Amino acid sequence: MPPQIPLTPRQEALLDYLRQQINQHSQAPSLRQAAQDLAISHTAVASMLQTLQEKGYLQRAGRYSRTITLLPAAGKRAPGRGREVPIIGRVAAGLPLYAQQEWAGSILVDPEIYRSANLFALRISGDSMKDIGILDGDLAICEPRQFAENGEVVVALIDQEEATVKRFFYHGDHIELVPENSSFQPFCYGLGEVLIQGKVVGIHRGPEQMAAL
Repeated sequence: MPPQIPLTPRQEALLDYLRQQINQHSQAPSLRQAAQDLAISHTAVASMLQTLQEKGYLQRAGRYSRTITLLPAAGKRAPGRGREVPIIGRVAAGLPLYAQQEWAGSILVDPEIYRSANLFALRISGDSMKDIGILDGDLAICEPRQFAENGEVVVALIDQEEATVKRFFYHGDHIELVPENSSFQPFCYGLGEVLIQGKVVGIHRGPEQMAAL
Protein backbone atom coordinates (compact mmCIF):
# COMPACT_ATOMS: atom_id res chain seq x y z
CA MET A 1 0.00 0.00 0.00
CA PRO A 2 1.44 3.49 -0.84
CA PRO A 3 2.17 5.92 2.00
CA GLN A 4 -0.97 7.57 3.33
CA ILE A 5 -1.56 11.22 2.50
CA PRO A 6 -1.59 13.60 5.50
CA LEU A 7 -4.99 14.77 6.68
CA THR A 8 -6.38 18.17 7.60
CA PRO A 9 -7.31 18.72 11.28
CA ARG A 10 -11.02 18.25 10.48
CA GLN A 11 -10.34 14.98 8.67
CA GLU A 12 -8.20 13.86 11.63
CA ALA A 13 -11.05 14.76 13.99
CA LEU A 14 -13.55 12.71 11.98
CA LEU A 15 -11.18 9.73 11.81
CA ASP A 16 -10.59 9.88 15.58
CA TYR A 17 -14.35 10.15 16.17
CA LEU A 18 -15.00 7.10 13.96
CA ARG A 19 -12.41 5.07 15.88
CA GLN A 20 -14.06 5.93 19.19
CA GLN A 21 -17.58 5.16 17.94
CA ILE A 22 -16.60 1.85 16.34
CA ASN A 23 -14.69 0.80 19.48
CA GLN A 24 -17.65 1.68 21.72
CA HIS A 25 -20.56 0.51 19.57
CA SER A 26 -18.98 -2.01 17.14
CA GLN A 27 -20.30 -0.01 14.20
CA ALA A 28 -19.89 3.39 12.63
CA PRO A 29 -22.45 6.13 13.39
CA SER A 30 -24.94 7.33 10.81
CA LEU A 31 -24.08 10.43 8.78
CA ARG A 32 -26.77 12.31 10.69
CA GLN A 33 -25.36 11.27 14.08
CA ALA A 34 -21.79 12.12 13.05
CA ALA A 35 -22.89 15.54 11.80
CA GLN A 36 -24.70 16.22 15.06
CA ASP A 37 -21.82 15.05 17.30
CA LEU A 38 -19.18 17.00 15.38
CA ALA A 39 -21.37 20.08 14.84
CA ILE A 40 -20.84 20.08 11.08
CA SER A 41 -23.16 19.55 8.12
CA HIS A 42 -24.34 16.18 6.80
CA THR A 43 -22.74 17.10 3.46
CA ALA A 44 -19.38 17.85 5.11
CA VAL A 45 -19.34 14.44 6.82
CA ALA A 46 -20.14 12.65 3.54
CA SER A 47 -17.44 14.61 1.71
CA MET A 48 -14.78 13.90 4.36
CA LEU A 49 -15.67 10.19 4.44
CA GLN A 50 -15.11 10.07 0.68
CA THR A 51 -11.78 11.86 1.10
CA LEU A 52 -10.67 9.49 3.88
CA GLN A 53 -11.48 6.56 1.63
CA GLU A 54 -9.58 8.07 -1.30
CA LYS A 55 -6.57 8.74 0.95
CA GLY A 56 -6.52 5.13 2.15
CA TYR A 57 -7.68 5.54 5.75
CA LEU A 58 -10.96 3.59 5.51
CA GLN A 59 -13.12 1.43 3.28
CA ARG A 60 -16.91 1.51 2.90
CA ALA A 61 -19.28 -1.11 1.54
CA GLY A 62 -21.15 1.62 -0.34
CA ARG A 63 -21.35 5.40 -0.55
CA TYR A 64 -24.04 5.63 2.13
CA SER A 65 -23.28 2.43 4.01
CA ARG A 66 -22.60 2.41 7.76
CA THR A 67 -20.26 -0.53 7.22
CA ILE A 68 -16.89 1.18 7.56
CA THR A 69 -13.53 -0.55 7.95
CA LEU A 70 -10.68 1.57 9.29
CA LEU A 71 -7.38 0.71 7.65
CA PRO A 72 -4.05 0.56 9.54
CA ALA A 73 -2.79 4.15 9.92
CA ALA A 74 0.91 4.16 9.13
CA GLY A 75 2.72 7.46 9.44
CA LYS A 76 4.53 8.62 6.32
CA ARG A 77 8.21 7.74 6.60
CA ALA A 78 11.34 8.75 4.77
CA PRO A 79 13.60 5.66 4.42
CA GLY A 80 16.69 5.84 6.62
CA ARG A 81 15.93 9.31 7.96
CA GLY A 82 12.93 9.06 10.25
CA ARG A 83 9.22 9.64 10.20
CA GLU A 84 7.84 12.55 8.19
CA VAL A 85 5.13 14.57 9.96
CA PRO A 86 3.12 17.25 8.12
CA ILE A 87 3.29 20.85 9.36
CA ILE A 88 -0.20 22.34 9.27
CA GLY A 89 -0.16 26.14 9.32
CA ARG A 90 0.49 27.99 12.57
CA VAL A 91 -1.11 28.01 16.00
CA ALA A 92 -0.98 30.66 18.70
CA ALA A 93 0.64 30.36 22.11
CA GLY A 94 -0.60 33.76 23.19
CA LEU A 95 -3.58 35.42 21.61
CA PRO A 96 -5.24 32.92 19.25
CA LEU A 97 -4.49 33.16 15.54
CA TYR A 98 -6.94 32.22 12.81
CA ALA A 99 -6.78 28.44 12.44
CA GLN A 100 -5.11 27.62 9.14
CA GLN A 101 -5.68 24.29 7.40
CA GLU A 102 -2.95 24.31 4.75
CA TRP A 103 -0.06 21.86 4.74
CA ALA A 104 3.11 23.94 5.20
CA GLY A 105 5.82 21.35 4.61
CA SER A 106 6.94 18.55 6.91
CA ILE A 107 9.40 17.66 9.66
CA LEU A 108 11.32 14.46 10.36
CA VAL A 109 10.93 12.95 13.83
CA ASP A 110 12.27 9.84 15.53
CA PRO A 111 9.75 7.03 14.93
CA GLU A 112 10.91 5.26 18.10
CA ILE A 113 9.83 8.27 20.19
CA TYR A 114 6.76 9.39 18.24
CA ARG A 115 4.75 6.24 17.56
CA SER A 116 1.18 7.56 17.51
CA ALA A 117 -0.69 7.37 14.22
CA ASN A 118 -1.43 10.48 12.14
CA LEU A 119 0.77 12.95 13.98
CA PHE A 120 0.83 16.56 12.83
CA ALA A 121 2.97 19.59 13.66
CA LEU A 122 1.97 23.19 14.27
CA ARG A 123 4.14 26.32 14.34
CA ILE A 124 3.96 28.21 17.64
CA SER A 125 3.51 31.98 17.59
CA GLY A 126 3.85 33.85 20.89
CA ASP A 127 5.34 33.16 24.31
CA SER A 128 2.38 32.34 26.55
CA MET A 129 3.74 28.80 27.11
CA LYS A 130 7.41 29.71 27.59
CA ASP A 131 7.59 28.54 31.24
CA ILE A 132 7.33 24.91 30.09
CA GLY A 133 9.76 25.40 27.22
CA ILE A 134 7.33 26.07 24.35
CA LEU A 135 8.77 29.13 22.62
CA ASP A 136 7.86 31.40 19.73
CA GLY A 137 8.79 29.68 16.46
CA ASP A 138 8.85 26.15 17.89
CA LEU A 139 7.09 23.28 16.17
CA ALA A 140 4.59 21.50 18.43
CA ILE A 141 4.34 17.79 17.59
CA CYS A 142 0.72 16.80 18.17
CA GLU A 143 -1.35 13.66 18.48
CA PRO A 144 -4.89 14.09 17.06
CA ARG A 145 -7.49 14.07 19.86
CA GLN A 146 -11.08 15.18 20.41
CA PHE A 147 -10.80 14.91 24.19
CA ALA A 148 -8.36 15.93 26.93
CA GLU A 149 -7.56 15.15 30.55
CA ASN A 150 -7.17 17.95 33.08
CA GLY A 151 -3.67 19.37 33.00
CA GLU A 152 -2.77 18.22 29.49
CA VAL A 153 -1.26 20.66 26.98
CA VAL A 154 -3.60 20.70 24.02
CA VAL A 155 -4.35 22.32 20.69
CA ALA A 156 -7.81 23.84 21.11
CA LEU A 157 -10.03 25.28 18.38
CA ILE A 158 -12.10 28.19 19.65
CA ASP A 159 -15.46 28.97 18.04
CA GLN A 160 -14.38 26.76 15.09
CA GLU A 161 -12.06 29.55 13.92
CA GLU A 162 -9.11 30.21 16.23
CA ALA A 163 -6.56 27.66 17.38
CA THR A 164 -4.33 27.97 20.42
CA VAL A 165 -1.98 25.85 22.57
CA LYS A 166 -2.80 25.94 26.29
CA ARG A 167 -3.10 23.70 29.35
CA PHE A 168 -6.63 22.26 29.56
CA PHE A 169 -8.96 22.13 32.58
CA TYR A 170 -12.60 21.04 32.63
CA HIS A 171 -14.73 22.61 35.40
CA GLY A 172 -18.14 21.09 34.74
CA ASP A 173 -19.88 24.16 33.38
CA HIS A 174 -16.93 25.71 31.53
CA ILE A 175 -13.48 25.02 30.13
CA GLU A 176 -10.36 26.84 31.28
CA LEU A 177 -7.34 27.18 28.98
CA VAL A 178 -4.33 28.16 31.05
CA PRO A 179 -1.10 29.73 29.72
CA GLU A 180 2.29 28.90 31.22
CA ASN A 181 3.48 32.49 31.55
CA SER A 182 2.66 34.73 34.53
CA SER A 183 2.09 37.69 32.18
CA PHE A 184 -1.02 35.98 30.77
CA GLN A 185 -4.37 35.33 32.44
CA PRO A 186 -6.33 32.05 32.02
CA PHE A 187 -9.08 32.00 29.39
CA CYS A 188 -12.56 30.66 30.22
CA TYR A 189 -15.00 29.36 27.61
CA GLY A 190 -18.42 27.74 27.45
CA LEU A 191 -18.55 24.01 26.73
CA GLY A 192 -19.67 24.56 23.15
CA GLU A 193 -16.95 27.07 22.34
CA VAL A 194 -13.91 24.79 22.48
CA LEU A 195 -13.06 21.80 20.28
CA ILE A 196 -9.96 19.81 21.18
CA GLN A 197 -7.84 19.20 18.07
CA GLY A 198 -4.93 17.34 19.63
CA LYS A 199 -2.52 16.79 22.48
CA VAL A 200 0.98 18.27 22.31
CA VAL A 201 3.41 15.36 22.71
CA GLY A 202 6.70 17.00 21.77
CA ILE A 203 8.50 20.19 20.77
CA HIS A 204 11.02 20.72 17.97
CA ARG A 205 13.38 23.71 18.00
CA GLY A 206 15.95 23.69 15.23
CA PRO A 207 17.74 20.67 13.71
CA GLU A 208 19.29 19.45 16.99
CA GLN A 209 16.69 20.29 19.60
CA MET A 210 13.65 18.05 19.92
CA ALA A 211 12.04 16.77 23.09
CA ALA A 212 8.95 14.70 23.84
CA LEU A 213 6.56 16.05 26.49
